[in-house]
Amino acid sequence: MTGPGKRLDPAHQPRRDSMFEEHVHDPYRARGKWPEPTVCPECGATFHQGRWQWGEAARDAERHLCPACQRIRDQVPAGELTLSGPFFTDHRPEILNLVRNTESAARAEHPLERIMAITEGEDRTVITFTDTHLAHGIGEALRHAYQGELDSHYTDEGALLRVSWNR
Repeated sequence: MTGPGKRLDPAHQPRRDSMFEEHVHDPYRARGKWPEPTVCPECGATFHQGRWQWGEAARDAERHLCPACQRIRDQVPAGELTLSGPFFTDHRPEILNLVRNTESAARAEHPLERIMAITEGEDRTVITFTDTHLAHGIGEALRHAYQGELDSHYTDEGALLRVSWNR
């Protein structure tokens, strides 16, 4: 309220910003709900109770590729993690073991979070993922376990999360 003798409380002012529609279009994000039950013929994940999960599918379930298998087939990652630095070079097997274990734990709970490929070079390794959350989560797990520098950013198109860990 405003008026004579009343001061404006900044905490109770209307917002001056506005919501903008996201410009990035992810073709792997479902535009609607999958029919229930649906099973992925590649990995066996089922769409049940509004989400993809592991479990037995009904015999009459529809068959559609899940978004993760579709990404893998198309070779279009959602996330990319680059590992580099002298510490990484000296501890590569140990660090890649942490990456694989973290991915296994995430995949057990979330079927759409998977490693797509691991490409090893002399001084760096690039890992691609079907999900941005997994790329970021593994980067955070590496920083927590081994410290180092972690950097995350989306590409200009906004469709790919690039994460780099260096130590």
